[in-house]
Amino acid sequence: MKHEQTIEVLAPAGSFESMQAAVNAGADAVYMGGTRFGARAYAENPETDRLLEAIDYVHFHGKKLYLTVNTLLKERELLEELHDFLLPLYEAGVDALIVQDFGVWQMVRRQFPDLLLHASTQMTITGVHGAKEAKRNGAARIVTARELSLEEIRRIHEQVEIEMEAFVHGALCYSYSGQCLFSSLAGGRSGNRGRCAGPCRLPYEALDEKGRLSGFGDGYLLNLKDLCGLDCLGELLDAGVCSLKIEGRMKSPRYVAGVVSIYRKYVDLYREGGRECLKAASRDKEFLRELFDRGGFTDGYFHRHNGREMLALSEKPFRPVEESLFEELDRKYIKTEKKEKIKGNIRITQDLPVKLTFKLGDVSVSVEGETVLPAKSRPISKEDVRRQIEKLGDTPFVLEKLDIELSPNSFFPMGKIKELRRAAVSALETEILKNYRRTAAPVEVKETWAEREAPSAEEGRTGNKGTLRLSVLIEEESQFFAAVGEDVVSRIYLSLDSLRPERIPALSDACKEAGKECFLALPRIWRGERLLVQAEPEELQPDGFLVRTIDEIPLMEEGLAGEKAGKTPYEFVADASLYTFNTEARKALLGRGFVMDTAPLELNRRELSDRGLSLSEIVVYGRLPMMVSAQCIRKTVGACAKKKGAFGGRERYPGRMLFLKDRKQLSFPVKKYCRFCYSVIYNHAPLWLAGELPAIAAMNPRMVRLQFTTEGEEEVSLVIRAFKAALAGEGSFYQPKLLTRGHFRRGVE
Repeated sequence: MKHEQTIEVLAPAGSFESMQAAVNAGADAVYMGGTRFGARAYAENPETDRLLEAIDYVHFHGKKLYLTVNTLLKERELLEELHDFLLPLYEAGVDALIVQDFGVWQMVRRQFPDLLLHASTQMTITGVHGAKEAKRNGAARIVTARELSLEEIRRIHEQVEIEMEAFVHGALCYSYSGQCLFSSLAGGRSGNRGRCAGPCRLPYEALDEKGRLSGFGDGYLLNLKDLCGLDCLGELLDAGVCSLKIEGRMKSPRYVAGVVSIYRKYVDLYREGGRECLKAASRDKEFLRELFDRGGFTDGYFHRHNGREMLALSEKPFRPVEESLFEELDRKYIKTEKKEKIKGNIRITQDLPVKLTFKLGDVSVSVEGETVLPAKSRPISKEDVRRQIEKLGDTPFVLEKLDIELSPNSFFPMGKIKELRRAAVSALETEILKNYRRTAAPVEVKETWAEREAPSAEEGRTGNKGTLRLSVLIEEESQFFAAVGEDVVSRIYLSLDSLRPERIPALSDACKEAGKECFLALPRIWRGERLLVQAEPEELQPDGFLVRTIDEIPLMEEGLAGEKAGKTPYEFVADASLYTFNTEARKALLGRGFVMDTAPLELNRRELSDRGLSLSEIVVYGRLPMMVSAQCIRKTVGACAKKKGAFGGRERYPGRMLFLKDRKQLSFPVKKYCRFCYSVIYNHAPLWLAGELPAIAAMNPRMVRLQFTTEGEEEVSLVIRAFKAALAGEGSFYQPKLLTRGHFRRGVE
């Protein structure tokens, strides 16, 4: 029984040659980046002219090209560069854009309204709510987070009418895509800007508070094996995935062709006979391992939430690839050209113009030449005509069938037939591409950065005597009691993913009694778990919520407990993980119902000024999250307490604290958040911007925030009082021995 479900094998193309190899090997679509705004800045990434050629190439062969515009854009880039970069690609017929940035999303919808948008995996869509939000914003497709199980994917398919694309092969990131700042904070190369340096592939030592748990011998603790989804292919397709995505824009054309050929084979088997035909042969898996081996394959998160078996903990010994494998790939896919079979008809009748017709599928073109004359000596033959018409050379076509209508004793110059052939090929190419070509509507007012409306000088300055308002985010109860009595603190964010759920009502009451605003900080990753276990929002009476993922945005309307509908009576603040690198992104979130956003952690002082901080909060202290991961290092090194809930032991940070030490002897705290089953790797040094407060105040933020993660009660008090003094313009009496100014002065590329 044949399956009529639309299935797409989607291949990576980091170069024009990889794109050709993918099409030759059977890809239905490719995803490519240009020289700007793609998440693989170190891939070859063709210039615009070559990219336009690639768009035409895939369309000649009935395939699609999706353009990756999946980085975060700074203010000037969005206002002054994006439209001009996209315009020729849009008019050439690029099939869709893969997008992460809310600002890019809004600008493209306004300037190119009929261009399809795919929500990038870097938007961290982990469930039904995130899929709904993407669809609400106009997404035609979502690229699911790699961490989703088959059941979660199926649930999205059943509840949201939207196309789903899922990764089936290639490298896995240790962090949720879009939630990694490791490369950025450690070396200034931002994954959100396409420049990840891959620190997860380096060795680390894991320690708890008592000492060593693992050494560098098995120390590749963040090094996930490559994904191979062959054994899960039928389940994925049955769950509703329509596009099977292969990772590898940094890989060679040989790699791309080889992987695509295998997945093409099994998709065709599925279409012919369903899941029962899909048992992957061991020789095909070995073929994929020969192409690239990071220490074995994993089927990823499709059947598990995490696990030690997913990691390549030891350094992989070098294994040379058999030359015969490369020779086979070269012969089949690299050193060959894909040709589309066309049909032709030529009419050579005396006293009438010659007429040549070419046809490909439903597309047909005809060209006419000069009038046919009687032959004076040697008449032309059908063989002469056929040889001339078949010379299609470097065109994308090959002649499958040619009908020749030739009247006896006729003459027509072969050179003229050659000209007709060229004209017919050109006409056919034009006709094929005509269906893809578009004309962009003129942009009535193309705002430049220099002309944008400047933020109000007073907007965002609230509180006593015009000073900046101070908020704190706390994760431990001891931190709360250190903060709640400080008069400089205006707002306290209570972390739902760290504090005991049954203690939230009492902490909320204490916050109100102290005259503080009380906001609940939602988890950094939310996959549908019940958020408020012991009470409903109306019982807690918080002032609002700190929203951290796209999946949590619909809760502004649906209710925090997931049981009520209608507009909720709370204020919502977007955290820094809902990136607002530019004013368009800020406007998008404010228009969605947020009262305030949080300034990005990767912009420097000048870029923050370009973007503006009015109606924004800025983090000025705290250990910044470097990775948010579904993996658990404690489980990886065999020290998991195997207890559910928020706590797993009786330590100061009960079963949740570890440290990763790198080769430079820097120690990165790791906290696990068992209730929502994820972990966070924090920077080795806390952000400290007390000395930068005058410059920050000049940008008029709504609030400044202190974030506490690993600090004890005494340290919390010292930090708050130090910032109180800094806000009052007094000298600092305290600062940590180890600190960083993050990106406030250096920024990222």
